[in-house]
Amino acid sequence: MPLSIDKRRDRPTTQWVYTFGNGQAEGHAGMKSLLGGKGANLAEMSRLGLPVPPGFTITEEVCTYYEDHGRSYPEALKAQVANGLDFLGRLTGRTFGDTENPLLVSVRSGSRASMPGMMDSVLNIGLNDVTVAGLAKWAGDERFAYDTYVRFIAKYSNVVLNVERHHFEEILDEYKHRKGYTLDTNMTAQDWKAILPRYKQVVEEAEKFFPQEPQEQLWGAIRSVFGSWMNDRAIKYRELNAIPASWGTAVNVQAMVFGNMGETSGTGVAFTRSPATGEKVLYSEFQINAQGEDLVAGTHTPQHNTEDARLASGSDKPSMEGVMPDAYKELLRNCGILEEHYRDMQDIEFTVQKGKLWMLQTRNGERSAKAAVRIAVELATEGLITKNEAITRVEPAALDQLLHLTIDPQAERKILATGLPASPGAAAGEIVFNSDDAEAAKEAGHRVILVRAETSPEDLHGMHAAEGILTMRGGITSHAAVVARGMGKPCVSGAGSIRVDYAAQTLTVAGQILNKGDIITIDGSNGQVLLGQVRMLEPALSDEFDTLMGWADTVRSIKVRANADTPLDANTARNFGAEGIGLCRTEHMFFEGDRIVAVREMMLSGDETGRRAALAKLLPMQRKDFVELFTIMSGLPVTIRLLDPPLHEFLPHSDDEFEEVAKGMNGSVGKLKQRARELHEVNPMLGFRGCRLAVVYPEIAEMQARAIFEAAVEAGRKTGQRVVPEIMVPLVITKAELDLVKERIVAMAEAVAEETGVKVEYQVGTMIELPRAALRAGEIAESAEFFSFGTNDLTQTTLGISRDDAASFLGRYMQKGLLPTDPFITIDQDGVGELVKLAVERGKKTRGNIKLGICGEHGGDPASIHFCQAVGLDYVSCSPYRVTIARLAAAQAALQQRAEKLADVPAF
Repeated sequence: MPLSIDKRRDRPTTQWVYTFGNGQAEGHAGMKSLLGGKGANLAEMSRLGLPVPPGFTITEEVCTYYEDHGRSYPEALKAQVANGLDFLGRLTGRTFGDTENPLLVSVRSGSRASMPGMMDSVLNIGLNDVTVAGLAKWAGDERFAYDTYVRFIAKYSNVVLNVERHHFEEILDEYKHRKGYTLDTNMTAQDWKAILPRYKQVVEEAEKFFPQEPQEQLWGAIRSVFGSWMNDRAIKYRELNAIPASWGTAVNVQAMVFGNMGETSGTGVAFTRSPATGEKVLYSEFQINAQGEDLVAGTHTPQHNTEDARLASGSDKPSMEGVMPDAYKELLRNCGILEEHYRDMQDIEFTVQKGKLWMLQTRNGERSAKAAVRIAVELATEGLITKNEAITRVEPAALDQLLHLTIDPQAERKILATGLPASPGAAAGEIVFNSDDAEAAKEAGHRVILVRAETSPEDLHGMHAAEGILTMRGGITSHAAVVARGMGKPCVSGAGSIRVDYAAQTLTVAGQILNKGDIITIDGSNGQVLLGQVRMLEPALSDEFDTLMGWADTVRSIKVRANADTPLDANTARNFGAEGIGLCRTEHMFFEGDRIVAVREMMLSGDETGRRAALAKLLPMQRKDFVELFTIMSGLPVTIRLLDPPLHEFLPHSDDEFEEVAKGMNGSVGKLKQRARELHEVNPMLGFRGCRLAVVYPEIAEMQARAIFEAAVEAGRKTGQRVVPEIMVPLVITKAELDLVKERIVAMAEAVAEETGVKVEYQVGTMIELPRAALRAGEIAESAEFFSFGTNDLTQTTLGISRDDAASFLGRYMQKGLLPTDPFITIDQDGVGELVKLAVERGKKTRGNIKLGICGEHGGDPASIHFCQAVGLDYVSCSPYRVTIARLAAAQAALQQRAEKLADVPAF
């Protein structure tokens, strides 16, 4: 913690405030954990010599202190803030609170993690009934001064005093309507003066007090920003993005620069590359005669920065390049400097005040998965980063976005409206007009499109629940656009031709009225809003994606397989780069048609003869299934789990089903129902299933083993590739169980070899899915040639509760710190992970070359894959659509492990 000497007390004093400006700064980009992302980057831009309005940052540690000490401040903070204001005064030539030449400041949040729109900010602090005249004199523009003052009253009253903003919006809208104005810029100085008393009256009617004293305004804003760290929307955002509450937020106090000083002023947002596609073009928007909150809040549809973008869109509004060419050229230069310096795509906020460009913020820009892949690959190609760095630049879970549906080009499009393509992908669903309805509809199993005039941070939960977002106002950098891209959801913003009536729950466009519940489709890639459900296509992966995955595959040591039970699953998995099948659940092959009838006949048979008769029907079906899987996975390993049927899922329930089985067995319905009652289980998960079934009825294992070996022979002849099946015995708890089943497998291998003249290589192993199996892993490894950890069941048996039951309390447990992560999603290293680690150690001690894998859904979870890398597993297996996620996560895990080992090497 940085220290300075407090000469008044002659003892060390914590430095709570860090200044920046005029090409210098006390902080730098590496201090994000203290200054937050915004503060650290403001300091860094100042150090780079870019035009940054001077300011100071109050550290994140103050936020932590504030929360831990009953919302009070450290003793030295007030004096350090006063020194900071003096610093701003010296650089700007103005004084905070001065009536003749007032310094105005902004107060903005700034956590080390980007949380767009989740916390509070206040601009124009320092204005009151007296200083507004001084501002008018300084600017030579009375209209500007009162416009700014009215903005300040509304913003401060909303953020700090909790007066709902719609009260102020209604006053302004009513006034403009009465005057015949369409834009805020139509308002004159006298107009702003006229509504000023009405704004103050709103505050009074809310029984609040708007402070005239600038110092009181400043500390009220600081208090509000610190307090907003714990507001509902910030808490929800942190939950969704795994941001620790203990971090806190910094507060940035900065001298105001004004984009609302006429036609030579404005404000804008720029991405150095497209956050939607990753293309290396300036992706930006600009608003003349406006302040930053006008643009980011989405209350105005902005103008383009470049002439090319303006012409392409057909806009008749001037671009920044056209009306402010010098500022535009300087912006381009600064964008290049920042991208090269940070070695990443930057998200920049800027203001032009009377022709002079000011840089207000830079940060690594949020981007879609498609853009992340392209940017990472191109930055590596350009030499700004290494290939290994490119691998780490893409969040593995975000690759799921690349699998979004797109609209079939051949499908009929009934275009209702066109807005801005704010976040790629397409989605269809029922219209809802508020976030609570969106969340309720999702819980009821409906797919919805959230339609809003504009979104705000309060809509976070509805945006999360919706399939896509449509807004009437706002641009490609509005709240809706930024949040949707981060969530990987399609978004169309700024669809100005639609009208939303919240009271009537209707959307009107071109005379057509759509009601809540009507279905629309949005195309976030081109901005179209379409009537009804439109036909979709699976996405195509880019060349950059193939390049990045190729780099990842050369780095990772863990193999990635897929859980696949059907030819479709297997083909999908192989197309996504799976290196085999890590789990084929054979019971999933029997759920339909004649198959389930035959399985029911087998289960309900009262003797071995009846079971063998039913199994004879199943043998050719199983053999055909395995031939297809071996052929698709030609040359790659295939792990087949022997039958593990929860009986309640297979036994007949209705009279029709019993009659169908009785007919096939030439038996009595009454006797079959009695047999079904005998097989009823209190706990199906731990009942008569897995290896227990094969131990009691070895003929079942014999049939499946024969099908596997006969299929291996047939597929080998068909493909010319060697087939080496891995036969997995499920749910064992002792070596003796495995030995009994393995004996039948070996016997079938020998029989098929004698019958066909082909000896099939194979391995027999087991699924470790019960705690006792993990504890006895050393003994079990005497017979098992591989372990595959079934983490779905292992998690449930370790926790003693199912995933469905856990859903009701798990979130609350995690909030209270009783569980650090959701163990059903990420392996809990103090529970399930500990058992896995123990089993690995004991298994390897017995059999040094034992093959180790994981086949539960944890196999597709990036955090769990890091755990698998650390404990030395050979492969993970996951659902086909998570194979790409697992491949990238495995590469990142290998790079992290390599870096950790290098860090442990002592320096010489």
